[in-house]
Amino acid sequence: MKIPAIILLLLIPIASFAQDHQGMNEKDMQKMESCMQNIDQTKLKALEQRSSRSEAEVKSLCASGKREEAQAKAISFGKEIARDPVMQAMKKCGEMMKGMMSTMPLMNQHRARSDHHVCD
Repeated sequence: MKIPAIILLLLIPIASFAQDHQGMNEKDMQKMESCMQNIDQTKLKALEQRSSRSEAEVKSLCASGKREEAQAKAISFGKEIARDPVMQAMKKCGEMMKGMMSTMPLMNQHRARSDHHVCD
């Protein structure tokens, strides 16, 4: 799985998963909503678009047989995106909600593995 996609899959759907989870109480929902309201949605959308462009570029490199270049680009983008203030805010919300959402089936499913090649 592509590294940028993994990062976004881990963090972006937190709000929608939480809204559908019947086990969350009102206080947990308010905490989650408060945290998410502090995230600039315009910047988040721009981050999603950058991620999509990066993923397309990596896929193209993979299709062209440029596996090592694709791997290097994916890792570089992953590091860059991890330093982004919007991603830092999403991570903070995710960490705060980790205890609330640990029983949700999809939350632990997408783990980046360093031994996986981005083209595989």
